[in-house]
Amino acid sequence: MTLTTPEALDHAIRVDVAPDFRVEESAPDEQRFVFSYTVTVHNTSRHSVQLLARYWRITQGSGKVQEVRGKGVVGQQPMIGPGQTFRYTSRAILDGPVGVMEGAYTCVDTASQRPFEVAVAPFRLAGPNQVH
Repeated sequence: MTLTTPEALDHAIRVDVAPDFRVEESAPDEQRFVFSYTVTVHNTSRHSVQLLARYWRITQGSGKVQEVRGKGVVGQQPMIGPGQTFRYTSRAILDGPVGVMEGAYTCVDTASQRPFEVAVAPFRLAGPNQVH
């Protein structure tokens, strides 16, 4: 029996992100631009994993960078079984209409108790009619 190494397991976890500009919550005249983003974590491995922590790097159009670290996501540290997905929605508030988020999740392979990180590729936050 072979165990999946954390590095191999990392490749079996896929993260999809769908951002959305929240026009009704934003106030451009006050430099408040609200974005929601829905994250779907897909576990295509043969092992259950638990998402323990998150790290986000938010780069605003102005160049300002904010880093966010914390336990779990939306108050949970979800267990994701083989072939299962976990989906949640959160939000970010920027001071301009454009930004980029990227980050990582710290997970643990529940069979081996070995932690590993799953990178979240950069994704764009952009209000309406923004081209860069």
